Amino acid sequence: MKLALASTLTMAVVLTGCSIPTAPTGGPSLNGIFTEPVGRSASTLITNGSDVSLGIVYSQNTQDNRAYLRDYQANAGTGFGQSLLVQPIHDAYVSTSRPDMAVDWVKASLQRQFGSVTVYPDMQSLRAAKPDVMAVVDTRSQLITSRSSDIQSDVSADFYDKNFNYIGTAQGHDAKALSPVWADFKRSEDIVADINEQQNMQVKALQNFDQSLNNLLTRPTSNVSMTNNMPDKKLY
Repeated sequence: MKLALASTLTMAVVLTGCSIPTAPTGGPSLNGIFTEPVGRSASTLITNGSDVSLGIVYSQNTQDNRAYLRDYQANAGTGFGQSLLVQPIHDAYVSTSRPDMAVDWVKASLQRQFGSVTVYPDMQSLRAAKPDVMAVVDTRSQLITSRSSDIQSDVSADFYDKNFNYIGTAQGHDAKALSPVWADFKRSEDIVADINEQQNMQVKALQNFDQSLNNLLTRPTSNVSMTNNMPDKKLY
């Protein structure tokens, strides 16, 4: 009887997962941000400190990612089989897909390094404000679906001087290949533990970002790699 119940619950996860959206296909972080080629700054250091203002804009990827995570949360535990899904599994899906987790973390990290950090809705508003330094924040997530348990999180901040010339990039990454969440031998406790790995993976990527940010702000950009073994940042 217990085995039959466990199989029923696992099948509910499979059916429920079918309604969970897949991650959007991301593009270059600067898409829609700049309308003209970006040059490289002559500065090899990013000015920071209590008297330095930083302006932020979110990339289209970040906006799409937040919408994806809101959709992911809204669809967790919905669809055919919803009545069979145990509450801890539903709660795990919701708690590990917070739409603003990455942007809130990144903003808090930057606030520890700059005197003021302001998020602007678009480049036009940022240009009008004329902060000392500007950053484009790019976040992307790939969470568990009914078809894949490969999860990934990427976060970056591209920094530009007051003339909007590129200085350097801080970024973090983490990824995991989990065993299929819907495997019919798993107990609900094991399923919850696997789903919770989504949050652990996102936190690890953000911790990597913090380390990269510290390297970027304390060493000349010409002498340190800020990309954490990720592809070289392109200029557009």
